[in-house]
Amino acid sequence: MALVTEHLTPREIVRELDRYIIGQEEAKKSVAIALRNRWRRQMVSEDIRDEIMPNNIIMIGPTGVGKTEIARRLANLADAPFIKVEASKFTEVGYVGRDVESIIRDLADLAVKMVKERYAREVLEKAEELVNERLLDMLFPSQASSLEEATAPESEVRALRRIKTRDKLAKQLLDGNLDDRVVDIETPAERHPVLEVFTPQGMEEVGFNIQEMFEGILSGRTKKRSVTITDARQILREEESRKLIDMDKVVKEAITLVEESGIVFIDEIDKIVGSSVHETIDVSREGVQRDILPIIEGSNVMTKYGMVKSDHVLFIAAGAFHSSKPSDLIPELQGRFPIRVELTSLGEDDFYRILTEPQNALIKQYKALLIPEGVELSFTDGAIHEIAASAHAVNVKTENIGARRLHTVMSTLLENVLFECPDENKPDKIKVTKEMVRRELKDIIADEDLSRYIL
Repeated sequence: MALVTEHLTPREIVRELDRYIIGQEEAKKSVAIALRNRWRRQMVSEDIRDEIMPNNIIMIGPTGVGKTEIARRLANLADAPFIKVEASKFTEVGYVGRDVESIIRDLADLAVKMVKERYAREVLEKAEELVNERLLDMLFPSQASSLEEATAPESEVRALRRIKTRDKLAKQLLDGNLDDRVVDIETPAERHPVLEVFTPQGMEEVGFNIQEMFEGILSGRTKKRSVTITDARQILREEESRKLIDMDKVVKEAITLVEESGIVFIDEIDKIVGSSVHETIDVSREGVQRDILPIIEGSNVMTKYGMVKSDHVLFIAAGAFHSSKPSDLIPELQGRFPIRVELTSLGEDDFYRILTEPQNALIKQYKALLIPEGVELSFTDGAIHEIAASAHAVNVKTENIGARRLHTVMSTLLENVLFECPDENKPDKIKVTKEMVRRELKDIIADEDLSRYIL
């Protein structure tokens, strides 16, 4: 199975990441090499391929500097199944958390969905043809509706008339003229939340069997609904697509996708590390590390699609490591994360670039949000510099949450604009200036207690 990275060199991967993430060049370089290595591994001979392990990465840095965004954008580039988990959510002493194997099960679910959607796009044209035929049958059956009509002497004339009428309806259907017409349609009975099975640790396989049993019982149950042609088309499209897709092929390809291309981002890994300042060992935290270790080392995990191997899944961990350091991890886990990169805190200049340069920059987002209101929003360069300076000042005075501070500053700054722009007497153009930024944020930033709550 060819990977998307076949066409992307590490330098090109970094260039793509630069479109969304400012700075952090070392981290981008490390993940780009890791992604390219996955394609390289596919190209080597089979006798050594299984011996080449992924170079898992630990990103070290404060919140809001781009750790999660780097991992997420990397997965998008590779068109790979990607899941983010928080290390602190897993089982601890005195707390029933999640079983670590659920990481791979969730990744498999995501991969099946990805592959299924791709196949659905491939059969869409054929599915649409079948949907149109079924909708026509609901509106006007293709065959005579009674024995008398079929055996009457003028049946040939009637048949020709029926064909002509059906062709006319088909044209109206394709043109969208019948979208509001109501038809009766049989749909599968809805599943109820009560059927979602909770299983304690170690009982997941039993849970799968119980779930499948309930699904089998309900699989043949249907109910009649009256819906518009538009809604019926969506329901029938999904139904016909399911019939055209070979699910055995989907599952097989999805498992391969997880095993060869899956990416797991483990956030807050420092939360399961005991502080290096204290000599006492936190048994519960070390227990979580030992639970996660087999999945990262490589193990077979039972999912509802079959056995999935985690040996070549790429794991990217991240944490602030304020009161601990990566060397405080248990030695076995340290060895499974050979690559370590430190992400730097963001300053005022970084904030200015974040506001303006990325493809999804906040300034661009807010401009786009007001277009449907018929308002043209613009920012002077001085205003953008002032927003960046304000966000940086609040981060210094209160808790440093990195680039996330820009979201709170921008929403507070534009609160009145967003509230008033739908009014009839709204202006067609709104220009945000440096003076406006200072006026709107002056009191909040000056009052440290107030800024803690609002910004």
